[in-house]
Amino acid sequence: MAETEAALRTLAHNVRTARVRAGLSLDELGRRAKVSKGALVGLEKAQGNPNFATLVRLADTLGVSVSALMEGPAEGRVRVVDAAGVAPLWTGEQGGEARLMLTTSGPAPVEVWRWRLEPGEEYPSHPHQAGVVETVSVASGRMTLVVDGVEHPVGTGQTAAFDGDTTHTYRGAGTDTCHLIMTVHLPPGPASTS
Repeated sequence: MAETEAALRTLAHNVRTARVRAGLSLDELGRRAKVSKGALVGLEKAQGNPNFATLVRLADTLGVSVSALMEGPAEGRVRVVDAAGVAPLWTGEQGGEARLMLTTSGPAPVEVWRWRLEPGEEYPSHPHQAGVVETVSVASGRMTLVVDGVEHPVGTGQTAAFDGDTTHTYRGAGTDTCHLIMTVHLPPGPASTS
């Protein structure tokens, strides 16, 4: 419980800092990110439990990565992250999950995600800001990547890349669990977390 409270305090601090840096009022951030003012007030007070879609909309609106909203200060030159120590940001109805492992620093950060999708389970994503590029690399199983309504099968050992500024969905395919690594390449500039 203490870890969850600490994570909420870090998230609250980072959202408020990014909002102030962007010069946005709570009302304006809520309007742009499609999040209620009440939810934002609670979030900035380290209360509530924002879902993954809300965090993505806030990050996109504030021009930062999701992990920039969630991470404390960097520690050292090398970060080794154990998936077991990272809470899932999305959990599917059949047990699938997505964990944001880390985000690289620098002028064009990259988020690294570990996903598990069960057959038929899917996660629909809203379009991201212009310049975002996503890749999915399937380690085992099969998935269907849907971009702009077009289905693209991606199997074990295959990697797909696409512009993330359009609607897209990740769907488990076949009969086995799909394990994949997803990267989100953020554009340089205001989205930088450095």
